[in-house]
Amino acid sequence: MAAEGSKSAVLAALVGNTLIAVSKFVVGLATSSAAMIAEGFHSVADAGNQVLLLRGINVSQRAPSVRHPFGRGKEVYFWSLMVAVMLFVAGGVLAIQRGIDAIQHPHEITSFLPNYIVLGAAILIEAFTFRVAYKHFNAARGSRAMWRSIRETKDSALLVVLMEDSAAMIGLLLAVIGLAIAQATGNDVWDGVASIAIGILLGVVAVVLAIETKQLLVGEAAGRRDRAALRMAVLSLPEVDSVGRLLTMHMGPEEILVNLEVDLADGLTDHEAEEVIDRIESEIKGVLPGAANIFVELETRVDG
Repeated sequence: MAAEGSKSAVLAALVGNTLIAVSKFVVGLATSSAAMIAEGFHSVADAGNQVLLLRGINVSQRAPSVRHPFGRGKEVYFWSLMVAVMLFVAGGVLAIQRGIDAIQHPHEITSFLPNYIVLGAAILIEAFTFRVAYKHFNAARGSRAMWRSIRETKDSALLVVLMEDSAAMIGLLLAVIGLAIAQATGNDVWDGVASIAIGILLGVVAVVLAIETKQLLVGEAAGRRDRAALRMAVLSLPEVDSVGRLLTMHMGPEEILVNLEVDLADGLTDHEAEEVIDRIESEIKGVLPGAANIFVELETRVDG
């Protein structure tokens, strides 16, 4: 199941980011590296984000109730949006502030080697967690292009982990570059510049995630290809003359609400019409296995 794949990716990222955050702060404080401390804030934000995503995934899998008749699948979208806000504030803004402070009031980096060791280890850990997320994302996207898959995916938790891990690896490389230039030139200002670059990177990723999760939170239809396949499947039934209005909305990564109008052939009895509706629902579930709530409206009156 996609949810299980998302959960395993989030758990892997949580463990990795917790270990990385501790090591970054220890070395960053010990060597007075602004870029390393900025990366520490980044990892803390990421670890906190994974906790929020796990909360969202667990709640979204609860069964429908009287208060929530369509379930709580959108809960994961809400927490994904909160992750985007956290990433922007706790990651991007703090990193930029730290970088500006490092430029205005530079502190001499006492030792470069521990920073390189931690950054190298962090890159390896982030690469592993990225591989877990990318494996599940790649399986879901099939032959679609990467950017199109990012825009069309309904699994916000997996998208968040994938983009966070991508930003993390780029941020680590920026930190290495900043430290290397500072060491080569003897000018510690470059460490602060790297911190600002990391903050800008996190801000951009946060904005992209906010835009994508906002669309899912307010209600996004199934993909165009799925809608076209659904129409063709229903029209393949000989008793269906036409399909009118088709409305779909994702209630969660794996749950879809479907409402469609159909025009049935003339002369069907009530019993025959009921059988056709059952077959229509089966066809819809064959195309969209996540269609948990299906509403079929008849445009043609049937014979009694």
